[in-house]
Amino acid sequence: MPTTAGRAGRAGNRAVLLAAAGLGSVLLVACSVDVRDPSVTAAPVGTPVVSTPTITPGYDAAAVAGRDLPFAAGGTLAPGVPVGISDGLKDAPGWKLVKENVSGASQFAKTDGCLVAARVSTGQAPLVRGGDRESSLALFQYLDPTIQPSYLKTQTLQWGGTPDAPGKNVEVLALEQSAPGGRSTAVLARVFGAAQSSAYISVSCPDPATLASARGDVVRYLPLLPPSA
Repeated sequence: MPTTAGRAGRAGNRAVLLAAAGLGSVLLVACSVDVRDPSVTAAPVGTPVVSTPTITPGYDAAAVAGRDLPFAAGGTLAPGVPVGISDGLKDAPGWKLVKENVSGASQFAKTDGCLVAARVSTGQAPLVRGGDRESSLALFQYLDPTIQPSYLKTQTLQWGGTPDAPGKNVEVLALEQSAPGGRSTAVLARVFGAAQSSAYISVSCPDPATLASARGDVVRYLPLLPPSA
């Protein structure tokens, strides 16, 4: 007879699997997080909008780019200046660009059947909580309310740099699961509270082996880019 603990464990695994599959579908198909603040009134058409200054007083871009960015260091970013994301995966062996900056998102495909979607979104102030870790959890739960904190693991992407000269590390939250007989999926995301922006990448592959290879390519060729302002 199966034990209660065994049934609970299998139920938890199924929940993680469904959350990963559902969230991966959201990011690969829709690939959009449009979080609007209802308290902010949109400017009428034709109203001049003040652009973001090219230099943020007191912000040392070189210093921020030259060190790791764990969740606790999110406050060192320039207020309101979004983080970027590279499109270098299009030049990686076996990969090609499928969609470029469509509604802010890019998609890539690999010859082995892997798919990657990457997007940076602005206007994320409604997701900001006490810190970047809590805010990143809020992003996952905004996309899929069934996601529990225990499903997510802290991992890292590159923070600036190039494939030949890697940058520092930036912490993100990751959700990963392989469906028996189905595709293996990973979703990596972070909300940058000070910058009021978010970055997320989804990877979907035929099996765990191709997923592991694709994730290595993502780390090397899709670094998150520190604000230069």
